[in-house]
Amino acid sequence: MSMTQQAAPAVTTPPAPGPGPEKDGRTTERPLAIRLLARPEIGVFLGAFAVWVFFLVSAPPVRDGGSMANILYQSSTIGIMALPVALLMIGGEFDLSAGVGVIASALTASMVAYQLSMNVWVGVIVALVVSLGIGFLNGWLLMRTGLPSFLVTLGTFLILQGVNLAVTKLITGNVATDDISDMDGFSQAKALFSSSFDVGGVQVKITVVWWLAFAALATWVLLHTKYGNWIFAVGGNKDSARAVGVPVTFTKISLFMLVGFGAWFVGMHQLFAFNTVQSGEGVGQELIYIAAAVIGGCLLTGGSGSAIGPVFGAFMFGMVQQGIVYAGWNPDWFKAFLGVMLLGATLINLWVSRAATRR
Repeated sequence: MSMTQQAAPAVTTPPAPGPGPEKDGRTTERPLAIRLLARPEIGVFLGAFAVWVFFLVSAPPVRDGGSMANILYQSSTIGIMALPVALLMIGGEFDLSAGVGVIASALTASMVAYQLSMNVWVGVIVALVVSLGIGFLNGWLLMRTGLPSFLVTLGTFLILQGVNLAVTKLITGNVATDDISDMDGFSQAKALFSSSFDVGGVQVKITVVWWLAFAALATWVLLHTKYGNWIFAVGGNKDSARAVGVPVTFTKISLFMLVGFGAWFVGMHQLFAFNTVQSGEGVGQELIYIAAAVIGGCLLTGGSGSAIGPVFGAFMFGMVQQGIVYAGWNPDWFKAFLGVMLLGATLINLWVSRAATRR
């Protein structure tokens, strides 16, 4: 071979493209429908929709605009309280004193204004301080003693139940407060807490607007603020949350105070809607608030949930409560029927959640 002869250039074949980086279930993006089903409020939305359709068929008066306004009103009085209760549950706690706390707030406002012959707004402000104080006491005792919130708030529930009755009888000589409808400031307070407005010839209660506004605010807080992150963190694991700098004590106490604020607002609505308050009411309502939050996707163990879910949960309660009346059924079956509907909604929620995580 000649020294000047050049070797033919080698022909190289480009390597075949490999299969690429392997993706596991954690990095594979799921379809939009599956991701929507994974939301905690989707199950209760389907359940509430099913209840609504059921009563549309079985109770024709529900189709009337006025009837739907009444249903929304009943839902709002539950939903306003269910929202702070839901936030508290996401934070890993719950409050058994919420129901009697509503009545305690209304009693305080009424008796302070009437017995001291003052403008009703003085009673409203004093009631707010009392309600926030009850919430603070619940949270402080919880953090100070380390006792479960069940025990702490059960004690508060029993105390308030007894105080509501005993103090009302002592001051008014009756089990109900006096009528305050002719006192200074009543009309202004009623406009804020218990007025109505016309929509297409249908009277809608202002509580419906407050309910939806509070739900929007709570959703924004949970999803877009540092405080919302703190709520999820302390509900998931408070020790881990404290280790990364989350103010656990502040967050827990403030959540109980939010429940106190909700109790004050609903208490003021009841006072200015009916002008007087029965001191023995409120017992059992705390379970309704908690149930609306649980059915709305909030876990009893904390760390998971939303503010939208309890809106649908409260709507379901209002729908069943008024739907039975409009259907002309025996109201004695209300509790049984409500239990069946709620159990059905919970099963739907469970089925949707499992379907969302099934690969």
